[in-house]
Amino acid sequence: MASHYSEEFREEAVRLVLESKSSIPQIARDLGVSVWTLRDWVKKHQAKAGVSSPQRPETLEEENRRLKRELAVLRQEREILKKRRRTSRRSSCEVRLHGCS
Repeated sequence: MASHYSEEFREEAVRLVLESKSSIPQIARDLGVSVWTLRDWVKKHQAKAGVSSPQRPETLEEENRRLKRELAVLRQEREILKKRRRTSRRSSCEVRLHGCS
């Protein structure tokens, strides 16, 4: 199967993916190639270079959303622990019905 794209075009497309903050689908649309074709070129380039396929770093917006969700969970956990601590204290005049501990 003959290739429709020159080696120079492929190398430039791979360079755009590796150096750009844009996503692979966006770059593929901009270049007029299939997303799967572009991903294949990137994988082949990384295999040639002996580089494992690291995950692309998350964007600031993705990181912000993830951190906000994590913060909300931690705040809920903290509130639960505060409530538990308040109710688990025994007053000095409390009478125990079960054995001493």
